[in-house]
Amino acid sequence: MSGQLDYEINKELGECYLFMGDLDKSEEYYRKAMNGNGVHAEPHLGLATIAVQRGELDMAMGHYREAADLEGSDRSYAGMALIEMERGEIDAAFAHFGMALAKNPENVVALFGMVRLSYTENRIEDVLPYLKDYLAVDPMKNEVRFTLAGCLMSLGRHDEAREHLETILEQEPGNRNALELSEQLRRNAA
Repeated sequence: MSGQLDYEINKELGECYLFMGDLDKSEEYYRKAMNGNGVHAEPHLGLATIAVQRGELDMAMGHYREAADLEGSDRSYAGMALIEMERGEIDAAFAHFGMALAKNPENVVALFGMVRLSYTENRIEDVLPYLKDYLAVDPMKNEVRFTLAGCLMSLGRHDEAREHLETILEQEPGNRNALELSEQLRRNAA
């Protein structure tokens, strides 16, 4: 019991120091948590975050992989994908973003990372199912619906894009982004 309590205390202290920006103290407590009970992914995720902030991407990737091996979570897969995206490892990044979103369709880091990657790699069609999955969970998330409308518009699927924009404007009549994109669609149709 004491080991689990020590783990929880050290993990919480690691999180607190990370939040406060004291990377050295945070690392110290995450390592204590990891050494006291090496069966949890959380300390590895914390250490990966610290490594990313220090620009140590190889070390961060190692921690994300350890976290994924211990507990394949959306956060570990999204972290790996962001590093792979940075390195230009496109197929691996798409795969890991997809794994993150399969675990948690509402992981906005993975979702918008995949959107960004899909635009730069001309693979917009690949992100559509993930945007739709998110909206199946939270249909009121207009930021995601707007992104889906933009993707559909980029693919020339204007009627579908217009439907999503109308849904946004029904919920939020003054949504400036949706109004502007609707106007752009109207001009393109004329």
